[in-house]
Amino acid sequence: MLQLSELWIYPIKSLAGVSLKQSKVTARGLEFDRRWMLIDDEGVFITQRNYPEMALFQLNLDDGFLTITHPNNFDSKVKISLSLKKEGTKIQTIVWDDTVEALEEEASISTWFSVILGFSVRLVFMPDESFRKIDSKYATTPNDITSFSDGFPFLIIGQSSLDDLNLRLKEAVSIKRFRPNLVFTGGQSYEEERWKGFEIGKLLFQGVKPCSRCVMTTINPEKGVVSGKEPLLTLSKYKMVGNNVIFGQNAIAMHTGSIAINDMISIKEEV
Repeated sequence: MLQLSELWIYPIKSLAGVSLKQSKVTARGLEFDRRWMLIDDEGVFITQRNYPEMALFQLNLDDGFLTITHPNNFDSKVKISLSLKKEGTKIQTIVWDDTVEALEEEASISTWFSVILGFSVRLVFMPDESFRKIDSKYATTPNDITSFSDGFPFLIIGQSSLDDLNLRLKEAVSIKRFRPNLVFTGGQSYEEERWKGFEIGKLLFQGVKPCSRCVMTTINPEKGVVSGKEPLLTLSKYKMVGNNVIFGQNAIAMHTGSIAINDMISIKEEV
């Protein structure tokens, strides 16, 4: 029996995730997932890969607002409207190889982040009229899009896969290291990497590509520091495809709607 056990969104790319009990499924991913992003003065995205302390920002969804706090600055916080219909200055931003039109949030919000991080950043939002297409090699249709994610709208990982990895490690790691959207219980370790078609509740998803892992998995999300070479080193010994370490499966939603914790998962097609 396969069952959805965790739902995660990361409203601001590379900041801490928000655990949900239910969520809307959109073409870009789960609602509000990676719709915001921090950029430098050149308009280029920044991530934990170069600034692991970004993991320490904590996010909450509350009464139509996204509230952000930081443990080193308990006396202040910022609140951002969750409305997906925004007005503001349009600018060109760069995330990996894509140039994406975005809207700047209020200057005071960017200043708050800049003070805590110690360098100049701006917070931007991806509006509904901005369409970032996924890699055509993996698209199911020419219209498949994503948000400010690294490349795909969804990432699904089995709890059995994490359990198997932790049996191989000297110190266990949490699922937070891998920043999934969807976690499930039941089934065999790593079987999600073979899924081509699967349903969560009544919604159909397409598995498109095992997820390549990077140094972000070595960052302790509770401390905001690189903790060593694990779990990437251990994964590299048995989870390599070509030159890439893999863990989890990238996916696209074929239907929109809603999903919730405890929804049943059924496999429709495997590789």
